[in-house]
Amino acid sequence: MSTITQSIDVAVPVTTAYNQWTQFESFPQFMEGVEEIRQLDPTHNHWVVKVGGATREFDATVTEQHRDERVAWKSDSGPQHAGVVTFHKLSDTSSRVTAQMDIDPDGFLEKVGDKFGVVEGRVKGDLQRFKEFIEQRGGETGAWRGDVPR
Repeated sequence: MSTITQSIDVAVPVTTAYNQWTQFESFPQFMEGVEEIRQLDPTHNHWVVKVGGATREFDATVTEQHRDERVAWKSDSGPQHAGVVTFHKLSDTSSRVTAQMDIDPDGFLEKVGDKFGVVEGRVKGDLQRFKEFIEQRGGETGAWRGDVPR
């Protein structure tokens, strides 16, 4: 199992960054390889991703969510992974988004990619694309302000 941690500063208030991150169905607009996410209910999502040319589907559960602070999840099927994205106010107009993931690559290509830093590079790229996405929009596409206790 590998642990990946990446952070990025975004020029939007922490509430805007958090609100956008709760819009899971928008992830394909900035996450490489994510084809589709369907929100099944407030805590369950179905993901369709492309990894190494292969399409994978899995379900994930939001295990903890607190407004403007954090969103944590774990996979329920498919490759085992879990993580947390935290949101930190830097000023009234900027914030830091930090993603930490524990991933257990499934299959030869994914294991080789993990060893050579491909997964970490993808997370870093996804955060950069999130930054561009939210800063260019100037606001979130929606928000879910509910709370999921641990």
